[in-house]
Amino acid sequence: MTKLTPCEVALTISCLILAASAGSFYDDMDITFGGERAKIFNGRQDLSLSLDRYSGLGFQYKHEYLFERFDMQLKLVPGDSAGTFTTFYLSSQGAGHDEIDFEFLGNSTGNPYTIHTYVYSQGKGNKEQQFHLWFDPTAAFHTYTIIWNSQRIIFLIDNIPVRVFNNHEASGVPFPKSQPMRVYASLWNADDWETQGGRVKTDWSKGLFTASCRKFNANANKVGPNSRSTSSKNENKAWIALTISCLILVASAGSFYNDMDITFGGERAKILNGSQDLSLSLDQYSGSGFQSKHEYLFGRFDMQLKLVPGDSAGTVTTFYLSSQGAGHDEIDFVIDTELIIIGHG
Repeated sequence: MTKLTPCEVALTISCLILAASAGSFYDDMDITFGGERAKIFNGRQDLSLSLDRYSGLGFQYKHEYLFERFDMQLKLVPGDSAGTFTTFYLSSQGAGHDEIDFEFLGNSTGNPYTIHTYVYSQGKGNKEQQFHLWFDPTAAFHTYTIIWNSQRIIFLIDNIPVRVFNNHEASGVPFPKSQPMRVYASLWNADDWETQGGRVKTDWSKGLFTASCRKFNANANKVGPNSRSTSSKNENKAWIALTISCLILVASAGSFYNDMDITFGGERAKILNGSQDLSLSLDQYSGSGFQSKHEYLFGRFDMQLKLVPGDSAGTVTTFYLSSQGAGHDEIDFVIDTELIIIGHG
């Protein structure tokens, strides 16, 4: 990667903001199971969901929606939450249904929650992605948002995008764009598969497990149960531009020979394609790693990766920025065999 000259531009993400107020849990939702485990308070704006050894709790909103923005504040089960499974999601009904999910996988005390984002379209899944959070989601309420239109789905946490799923129908990937969906939330026991692959079970001696939700907003048009569409009906309404300033760097592709140093496993690195490509190898004695020769302060950093194919159990691939010394800073992509961890330090 060559040393780069920055020029500042504005990266604009557009989202349709429709007039809406916070919903009332009494007026706008129906309990789907575990009714007595729901407690509504604070002027009908807040709801607690409880789980015991007999049942959890779920609810759905009465209205169906097609596209736009959905926000809910959640505070997850604290302490030893192993086996508990909290959800906030959109779903249509029937065969070939569509679904867009936030799923929160509990863990044993001291271990982080896993956030599972999921897109299901026309009865087909295989569009999952998982994250670990940069905060404790049990200590306070945080806002989880799904923005959905005919071009893309954006998952946000506290208004920070954590995943973008674009419409790739042209490549044969189904995309949810024609079926209206309801909003759902639930808390239930999934210890047969959830925490560490089902190895850690729910500890019922802890008593009742409770998560809380509040301030649901659907900045979207309500539609009838038989409505179908392939584009947003609100395309002619005003769009509000959320502008993020970032540095776009003017540069050509770097040369691995000229711009990087091998840090370990040197003979396991092979430079190919006129110094533009590099393969990293791992054997039972060592892996391999490299670093750029230059240091940077701010900007944009891109790298194309093709990961270990086949049985990649136990392998970890990284792409990250880091300073040196005590109190160092770090921004990471860490890809292991089960999830992608996006972190900073």
